[in-house]
Amino acid sequence: MVDAWDEIADWYAERLHAGSAMHEFARDILLEHLPADLDGERVVDVGCGEGLLTRAAAERGAKALGIDPAQRMIEHALAAEAAHQTGAEYAVDDGCTLATVPSGSTDWVIAGLSLNNVPDLSAAIQAIRRVLVVGGQVVFTIPHPCFEAPGANWTDQAGSPRRVVGDYATEGFWRSTNPQGVRRAGNQHRMLSTYVTALIGNGFVLEAMAEPVPDESVVAEQPRRAGLPPFIVVRVRLDANEIPG
Repeated sequence: MVDAWDEIADWYAERLHAGSAMHEFARDILLEHLPADLDGERVVDVGCGEGLLTRAAAERGAKALGIDPAQRMIEHALAAEAAHQTGAEYAVDDGCTLATVPSGSTDWVIAGLSLNNVPDLSAAIQAIRRVLVVGGQVVFTIPHPCFEAPGANWTDQAGSPRRVVGDYATEGFWRSTNPQGVRRAGNQHRMLSTYVTALIGNGFVLEAMAEPVPDESVVAEQPRRAGLPPFIVVRVRLDANEIPG
């Protein structure tokens, strides 16, 4: 899967730099759950891609580190930082281990549309727990699993578009057949309850969950998306009283 992300990295970075309403929407709905002032806060961006969120956190004053397993994505992130310096740093690393991040060194972990790419969710959450300080928080987005399940497609009913989904409960790896879709690189479909159960089982307390509907810019690009949340945003906190022994 990492190889696939390396293969589409140039296309992905070009798409973001050209302006993608959906990616900007995904960025903004996550940032809404972070403090406006992150001065001095240590933030790790898991699965940072070309650094869209890492730079945003750095611009809010954070000591921000973006990690991604795809070398080519990190190269794009470094190039973007060189062109517009924010203080963000980057490293090639696996989200299931976070080997480059010391234990107990991080105040916030953010993960924008990346936990749905890790092959081992439990390992990724345990790695995140390890690098966080007690009381540290995680904010992440994932494609809404109720609507972005494998084989989901569109139909029209009385002139109104409808999302058709089957096999929601069948979890596992899949690839989109859309030649212009990000998930052609692959995606791990999991039920929403799988994410929540894994977080609770690792000592996290749910702070917030949101299902934002697309804004006008997204609807202008993808009219069928009107009224249908493409992503879920989750914020959790690591509670000392809930950390498994």
